[in-house]
Amino acid sequence: MRILFVGDVVGRSGRTIVAERLPGLIRDWKLDFVAVNAENAAGGFGITEAVYGELIDAGADAVTLGNHAWDQKEALVFIERAPRLIRPVNYPAGTPGRGAALLAAKNGANVLVVNAMGRIFMDPLDDPFTAVDRELAACPLHKGADAVIIDIHGEATSEKQSMGYFCDGRASLVVGTHTHTPTADLRIMTGGTAFMSDVGMTGDYDSVIGMAKEEPLQRFTRRISSARFEAASGPATLCAVAVETDPATGLAARVGAVRLGGCLEQATPAFWP
Repeated sequence: MRILFVGDVVGRSGRTIVAERLPGLIRDWKLDFVAVNAENAAGGFGITEAVYGELIDAGADAVTLGNHAWDQKEALVFIERAPRLIRPVNYPAGTPGRGAALLAAKNGANVLVVNAMGRIFMDPLDDPFTAVDRELAACPLHKGADAVIIDIHGEATSEKQSMGYFCDGRASLVVGTHTHTPTADLRIMTGGTAFMSDVGMTGDYDSVIGMAKEEPLQRFTRRISSARFEAASGPATLCAVAVETDPATGLAARVGAVRLGGCLEQATPAFWP
């Protein structure tokens, strides 16, 4: 199975490159399943139903969230009628929506997608390791699901790496989101799980983690807040992880980085023409 996980979409710039590039990637790379983190997709903060629809129309099979899940209050309502929208699984019981979903891939396979949020330097939610373990036990790889994707949305590299080792051999891909900067540790772990500490953002990198530079600089240099943060609007880079799984196990057989457009060094997986 061919899987693409697209990193944090930030604002209109990020949405534009997804709309422009993703349909062609699905066609040219014969992608079976696409997951997109979109917790910053609506002006840099949260997601709306219209934005969710844009991403699904572009070809996303799953849309994950994070600590900005509820910045757009409508998300608390429309998430109940958006079966492919997945918020962190370790929110307390009774939180709207779902933290995991078993979804159909374009080739008819079943893919379990779990979104979890770290607790180091983040909101003190329930234990993400216990929550993820519960989902993996309920729908194990190659028995309940043909592929398993874990989006660990967190600030601390140590916590995200720990989640990778915790899931190694039980997931096809464990990928970190939230810090908006792609890391260089993409690899297949010893148990067969593809891992990357942070996939990076899909947005304008001539920015401060996707925000127009002026206001963050003002706050750092003068310690004064003078305006709202605004999503940067220049040309975006689409950052993603490409994974090809072994049909016999559901584990990763090949993995590669994707960086398209914008100002970052371009990258595509060598194993897909």
